[in-house]
Amino acid sequence: MHHDTRMTIPLPLDVRELLDAPNYVHLSTLRADGRPRNHVVWVGLEGDRILICTSDWTWKAKDMRRDPRVALSVIDHDNPYRMAAIQGRVVEERSDEGCRLMDPISIKYTGAGFPSRGPDRVCFVIEVERAGQRTLGFVHRPGAAADQAEHVA
Repeated sequence: MHHDTRMTIPLPLDVRELLDAPNYVHLSTLRADGRPRNHVVWVGLEGDRILICTSDWTWKAKDMRRDPRVALSVIDHDNPYRMAAIQGRVVEERSDEGCRLMDPISIKYTGAGFPSRGPDRVCFVIEVERAGQRTLGFVHRPGAAADQAEHVA
């Protein structure tokens, strides 16, 4: 893995809160030709670093090995207008055959350990270079417009 000279930053508290909760995270990696590829992932935290575990043969693993630059976005499950965006880079890849790193992440999202174990399990460690959280002033009521239209008719 190649490293550049960008400075890492501590994970802002409002972004950390979103990542600590069982919210789905969108990971963007770069293909060999430079086009982005998106993945929905679970994440864990280790201090100010973000952990993403996967099998070593997945596209996200191949992409992050070749180019460590990544971007992530996360939305609050309870308020999808509360969101964060993160830019960072992979600084380490760890073997996770016994799911020592993946199990706590799986428990956070499902209440149970991760079912797939084996020598192909790896965990990528991401350091944050930029991060910000934003909450928009909308109320999430997806069925409200249809209900209102029925009452008018």
